[in-house]
Amino acid sequence: MVAPVSGSASPLGLWSRLLRGLGSRCRVCARWQAEVLCADCRDRFARWRPRCRLCARALDEAPATVQIERLCRACRHEPPGFDAALAAVDYAEPWDRLIPLFKYAEGCELASPLAALLAGALQQSADEDRVGWPWPDWVVPVPLSAARLRERGYNQAWELARRVAPALGLHARADLVERLIDTPHQVGLALPARQHNLAGAFESTPAGRVELAGASVALVDDVLTTGATAAELARTLRRAGARAVQVWVVARTDRR
Repeated sequence: MVAPVSGSASPLGLWSRLLRGLGSRCRVCARWQAEVLCADCRDRFARWRPRCRLCARALDEAPATVQIERLCRACRHEPPGFDAALAAVDYAEPWDRLIPLFKYAEGCELASPLAALLAGALQQSADEDRVGWPWPDWVVPVPLSAARLRERGYNQAWELARRVAPALGLHARADLVERLIDTPHQVGLALPARQHNLAGAFESTPAGRVELAGASVALVDDVLTTGATAAELARTLRRAGARAVQVWVVARTDRR
């Protein structure tokens, strides 16, 4: 006869522990293992690549002079509206499938492995950069509007930021800047249309106007495409007194 189960050993609690013990299928190769993204797939699809220090575009096929400067040709002629950028991976298979799942389909179990990719890339960049990676005072997610947050249920940028910051010994804040305008979805829009949609979309909060004065900031998001959102946010942060703005993203699209 089975003894009755009570308290912390409830059937629901036992079932939850059993499921955790079974592990998970890797979202890339579908093998059963301990995590939702296995080490083999991370090694295969998230290899370190030298990137432009301003826009995070890969520099693998760039001339030696560009590699030394760590600037792509586009940024040498027209720098973006922020001071630096870093991406962990290119927006290609499997990340162009996993990130939309994380962002739009309640795939929150991907937050930790994606944040770990970003934190690892940031640490490697800091280790390999001869002048040292300038760590920010605040790690800030790209904010969602209240309507979009209600629709989605979470801000994917905050889910990344609140995991990346402690992994690097930094502080994340989600209350320093807010999105005032619920802009249309930016997917598929060219840079001028994105810039038009984003004009006046962000504003610093009362807390932000205190904490941002003289501070350096890292903006965190899932993907960097044209850089329009990051540039508009950088302008907002600088109006509040921020002295430098970096952009940290999991993936970088090929803007060519």
